[in-house]
Amino acid sequence: MQHPLLESLEPKEHPGIPALRIGDTVRVHARIVEGSRERVQVFQGTIIRIRGKKAAGSSFTVRRIASHGVGVERTFLQHSPRVDKVEVLRSNKVRRAKLYYLRDLRGKAARLKELGINQ
Repeated sequence: MQHPLLESLEPKEHPGIPALRIGDTVRVHARIVEGSRERVQVFQGTIIRIRGKKAAGSSFTVRRIASHGVGVERTFLQHSPRVDKVEVLRSNKVRRAKLYYLRDLRGKAARLKELGINQ
């Protein structure tokens, strides 16, 4: 039984973020403020790290390969109002908690096997 003050500090579930797993290929819709204008920018890639599953400061890092084979990583706060929604495009089978080894792999070597329906 937690103190009511501690329970009030716990974040509520973000309605636009489903349950995320390491290795998921996701499309993150993030709000960007440029001067007085605000727009939604889409960032699509593979989740290589999740920090703090239920905590208020929990975050996830998404990695994608940009033009000319340059890898770009971006970290999003899970309970941030700047994150509009997250779409899970596919779930992949992984055997690690953090996928930092993907930073050293290029092309077909960086592929992950898709998670089957019965797994």
